Amino acid sequence: MHVEVKEVHEDYNYKNFFKILRTRLRHEKFDGSMSQEIERLVFERGDSVGVLLYDADEDVVLLTKQFRYPAYLHNGPGWLLEIVAGVQDKGRDMLTVAQSELVEEIGYQAHSLQFLCHFYLSPGGSSERMSLYLGYVHHAKQVHAGGGLASEHEDIQLVRLKFRDALDMIFRGEICDAKTIIALQQLYLLQRHKLPLVNGDMEAR
Repeated sequence: MHVEVKEVHEDYNYKNFFKILRTRLRHEKFDGSMSQEIERLVFERGDSVGVLLYDADEDVVLLTKQFRYPAYLHNGPGWLLEIVAGVQDKGRDMLTVAQSELVEEIGYQAHSLQFLCHFYLSPGGSSERMSLYLGYVHHAKQVHAGGGLASEHEDIQLVRLKFRDALDMIFRGEICDAKTIIALQQLYLLQRHKLPLVNGDMEAR
């Protein structure tokens, strides 16, 4: 696909954590012709990593529970059940970020990581792409207290759920975070279709 970028202007930058780009461009259409020049806004904060930690021996998933103010707006629940996730820092690969976030948020390290998929969180306005992994533990003990970083005012609770119970919570609306729903459904598909489980770390893709 051919795209002609005419201009990129940084409208806003918040402490180098995220920025908003205003771009003028033309793109190739389905019929092969080029579109008129259009303007698009992009919320840019970099890519991210998500990990569903799974204890296959006990058929248990390890999730987090924390307060999310954006999820509190518009009569939302505020408190969300989620997989472990974090933004990919410059200079760190996806697997390093995944293991670091696991220790930071819930105090565990995965024995192995299996790549599941990439997906865009909100492609209508954000460039953020998440790399999703399935992490395996086997009767593991915590290596750290977890709970998040005090410097970032995080207050994260570890929640252990039977995998079947977690799936049921999706249908009851008790798990309503998109990345977590995707991760649980990916694990369900792996089990349903008896796809091979990977031993050892997968390379980041």
